[in-house]
Amino acid sequence: MNTELQDKLPVIITLGNPNTGKSTLFNALTGMHQQVGNFPGVTVESLHGEATICDRPVTIIDLPGTYSLAAQSPDEMLAIEMLLGRIDEVGTPDVVVVVVDANNLRRNLFLASQILETPLPVVVALNMMDLAAVNGTTIDVQGLASALQCPVVPMCAARGEGLQELHQAIADTLDQPMAQRPVVDPTLRAAAVDLATALTTPGSPLSPIEVERALIDKGGFAEQRLLIRDPDLEPRLDALRDELGGGRSLATLEAQHRYGAINEIVNAVEVRASEQTRATDLIDRVLNHPVAGSLIFILTMAIVFQSVFAWAGPLMELIDGQSAMLGELINAKVQSPLMASFLSDGVVAGVGSVIIFLPQIIILFAFIILLEDTGYMSRAAFLMDRLMRWCGLSGQSFIPMLSSFACAVPGIMGTRVIPGARDRIATILAAPFMTCSARLPVYALLIAAFVPPHTYLGGWINLQGLILLTLYLLGMVAGVLTAYLLSRTFLRGPSSTFLLEMPPYRVPNPRSMAIKLYGRAKIFLRRAGTVIFSVAVVIWFLASFPRMEPNEHIAGSDDRIAAQLALENSYLGSASKSVAPLFAPLGWDWKVTAGVLASFPAREVVIAVLGTIYAIDADDQVSLIDRIKQSRRPDGTLVYTLPMALGLMVFYALCLQCVATIAVMRRETNTWRWPIFAWVYMTTLGYAGALLCYQLGTSLSTA
Repeated sequence: MNTELQDKLPVIITLGNPNTGKSTLFNALTGMHQQVGNFPGVTVESLHGEATICDRPVTIIDLPGTYSLAAQSPDEMLAIEMLLGRIDEVGTPDVVVVVVDANNLRRNLFLASQILETPLPVVVALNMMDLAAVNGTTIDVQGLASALQCPVVPMCAARGEGLQELHQAIADTLDQPMAQRPVVDPTLRAAAVDLATALTTPGSPLSPIEVERALIDKGGFAEQRLLIRDPDLEPRLDALRDELGGGRSLATLEAQHRYGAINEIVNAVEVRASEQTRATDLIDRVLNHPVAGSLIFILTMAIVFQSVFAWAGPLMELIDGQSAMLGELINAKVQSPLMASFLSDGVVAGVGSVIIFLPQIIILFAFIILLEDTGYMSRAAFLMDRLMRWCGLSGQSFIPMLSSFACAVPGIMGTRVIPGARDRIATILAAPFMTCSARLPVYALLIAAFVPPHTYLGGWINLQGLILLTLYLLGMVAGVLTAYLLSRTFLRGPSSTFLLEMPPYRVPNPRSMAIKLYGRAKIFLRRAGTVIFSVAVVIWFLASFPRMEPNEHIAGSDDRIAAQLALENSYLGSASKSVAPLFAPLGWDWKVTAGVLASFPAREVVIAVLGTIYAIDADDQVSLIDRIKQSRRPDGTLVYTLPMALGLMVFYALCLQCVATIAVMRRETNTWRWPIFAWVYMTTLGYAGALLCYQLGTSLSTA
């Protein structure tokens, strides 16, 4: 986490239940001035950004969504740590903005009431008021503010309505002293204060809030932290629980007391229209139907992948043409042949061959963000719950696996919301099979080169999109089967429970979507400008040295043959040829082998490597697709056949080629056993799949 963002600036944190529009509000407050980071010693990601509130610069931190302060997972514990001021880089927050869904006031006020009992200034953002009005719900905002004893701002974050009023409420709260607010259970709070005072030692203060959570949430993170502090404290906690609860669970009593108070407030301030069947209810009956919903989900994904190829083509051709022109310009203007080769073959060809796929990645993520913001993805999670349970998991595993379609790293980190260690590990091992954005450039290159652009049904369906959809489904099936096998072998045990909330259907906010899309594109371009650039430069060096003297060239050979000879005798050629026999059964030559081996740190690097390798021995500025289609072996046969290309795609679909994923697996499981198992298992699957495709496909094509 960049601590400079917090220096001398007021800190505002946003908290709320999932699906309350918290992220949309955060985007509206911070715009493009945001980034993702971890606080030192904390593995949970949080968004933080800068904003100006009534001419005052502030830092805003968006914490993961949670339903209560009963911390059962690391992301929920981060909320408590932040509220207690335990994050040194942040200190005590100056204002807590609690985002509440106006359509689910009763449930949302449970978390809000817990936060209101902390000694922190609070502003409630009553979001989605537009949907409440559509549903016939009216809320007495002033009465709610009076009952909660804090400012309440009605708003619609997606439209920017109420944003200025929220700014003013935050500014007023920063400038005014906080009034004392009552607690739901004074007896419990008094006991927590007494115990916290007794346990506090010099230099190690203890908050009554943390002690109260430890008493209520037996076995939770707060109790675990207290027992680390004093292992002999457990009998004392149990005795105090019995005394306060009279033998009843304090968690149950808290829910009764809190919901009792909440019901009084809601009954006084909320008026709902009579329940009637709405159009959205009818839509849900279809989308949540096991058969109809599944077919709609597959059809929706098919449309997405069709669009990836159909819409991105012109932009990809434009980027490819500009890269070729830049390479030609460099070769014409730079006098030194070695420097010209470095810039055109190493930098432009290497990095440019990856950037060309940016339009496809943007289109894919635009669809995913659209489906998330409309509320459809939660319906998809509901459909997947039955499949997850067949695998021995719960529907809770679907959300991290869905996140892995963008990148496996946040997907694996998202498993922290899963309470059981068994389900967490199974989900962690299944997540890398989901087709992340790094695989898309590989698929796009090979599909465009070797799958004909045939269309069906009057152009609505194209073969290239179907192949891409098949590769995505292959990753999903492999991940699901892996979880199934693990749940019945190494990870036997019951699945954890899963609570899924269906958010209301919403019209996405274009600005919020643009901010999210900009963040995804920025991450991809940053990788292209750092990791991929570095690898492209290293590959160019290995492929260009040692330099051959002119008298070493074959007499009478042309420049192309001379370049090929120099490449084969380079450091890269020599090293790749030594291991190429291991991959010969897959139909790979030494150039493909070099690209695949170099891409083990990050799979999309293979495009940059192949771009560099084929640029060095090319006689003109042609596209990478044309170069690989024309690549031949010494005997004149084509290297890239359809069976070989399909096998290569299957290899990338199943193999684990990402150092960042392996590292986060190690951090999340706290052992090297599972990352090593995953790498060996997935690499073996990838090799076997590529072998089967090439050998079987070649046999059928020659029969």
